Amino acid sequence: DSLSSFICLQEKKKQAQLLQKALEVKEEAFKEKMKVITCRWRDVHAKEAQLKVHMEKSGRILKEHDQMRIQALKKASKEREMKIQKESELVRARRKLEALKNKHQKLCQKVQKYSIFTKYLEDVVKISQFEEIQEVIWRYETLVRVHKDLLQSQQGHMEMSEQAKVLLDQYMAEKEAEILQYQNELVQLQLRYDQAQSDIVPWETRWADIQNMTAKKALKLETVKMAILNLFQ
Repeated sequence: DSLSSFICLQEKKKQAQLLQKALEVKEEAFKEKMKVITCRWRDVHAKEAQLKVHMEKSGRILKEHDQMRIQALKKASKEREMKIQKESELVRARRKLEALKNKHQKLCQKVQKYSIFTKYLEDVVKISQFEEIQEVIWRYETLVRVHKDLLQSQQGHMEMSEQAKVLLDQYMAEKEAEILQYQNELVQLQLRYDQAQSDIVPWETRWADIQNMTAKKALKLETVKMAILNLFQ
């Protein structure tokens, strides 16, 4: 913030210098206008005096020169109007000059207020690798731009991360739905397996009975074979 204020200070100094030059030009132009107005005012007074003398001397031929008198009056009236106009311009110029002075005073106060940063930057130049204050300002502006670029990059990464999170949530929801479906199928298969296990018991019992019966019949068959063999012998 301090460096930004100093940069603003440098800009204000430049503006103050430009305003000072403009003020000097305005003052010079104002002086020239005042000289012109003064000369014209003197001319008007001189012409009015000459006109009065001429009217006193030319009383007898007043009628003959009435047109000239009217023209002179018109000219004097026009000059008076010009005088009033110049006076109005002078008032506006004075007001503008006063405003410029006030602005210049405010700028000088700001320059004095922020002069501490000049000392600070001079100390920075002394203890750093920089040779001039302008280099420090350039480095600061570069860092500001880099910081802005980093913030934009970070914002982009955050947006990409949010998009990836949304996609991951969608993927997880889909997989959870599939897992729930598989769990339901597993429950159904478990029920079928339990039913099949319950059905196996009677069949195993029946199979054991068949094996016992087969063993008995085989034993009986062997007995019959032995009896037949004995009878044959």
